[in-house]
Formats: sequence, C-alpha cells, structure tokens
Amino acid sequence: AILASKVKGTTVYDQSGEKIGHVEDLVLDKQSDKIMFAALGAGGVLGVGEKFFPVPWSMLDYSKDKGGYVVPVAQDVISKAPTYRLEDLTKNDGDFGKIRESSYNYFNIKRDW
Repeated sequence: AILASKVKGTTVYDQSGEKIGHVEDLVLDKQSDKIMFAALGAGGVLGVGEKFFPVPWSMLDYSKDKGGYVVPVAQDVISKAPTYRLEDLTKNDGDFGKIRESSYNYFNIKRDW
C-alpha cells in the first residue's frame, strides 16, 4: 500500500530502463473509487511545455531497484500516445471517460471497469 501523495513525482521508465517522465498525479473515478489512470508528465522545462499522457494504472510496475515505475513499452510508444493538458484530464467530470477509453485503446489494455 502507498499513499497517492508518495506516488506523485515518482520517475517512470520505459522497458529498456530509460527515464521517460514522472507521475504527475493519479486520476480517480469518483463513482467506482478506482484509479482511472496515472497522468504521466514528460517533456518541457520547469513545467512549461510539459505533456501529460494518461497511462492505465495497471501498466505501471514499481521497481525497487530503480525506485520508480516501469512501463512495458518503449519510449517511442509513449511519445506517440494521446496527450492532454493536465486540467483537461478531469474537465467536465464525464469527459474524462473518453480520455480513459482512448488511453486503454491506445495501449491495448483490458478494461478494469
């Protein structure tokens, strides 16, 4: 078990061990109380120009050796994934269902809702 506040800021690596970003935040479904996805922040300088990739939580595997999460895809797969502004990930409450659907489709992840 881990507090969400401890997850925020944790580095994320691709399958080859290259740093690809960090967990900016977790997006929760208020109806089911499940994690919808992790908002993976990447790129930009001091937060300017940063892109946010909604990555299904089930893709992130914590590595004690790295002290961060590893996703089972290459960096180029992540870089081609749909991106959003952070505020758009929760905008209008129901709109994020489309973002979750798009993310799960892109990464070909089995639905957990």
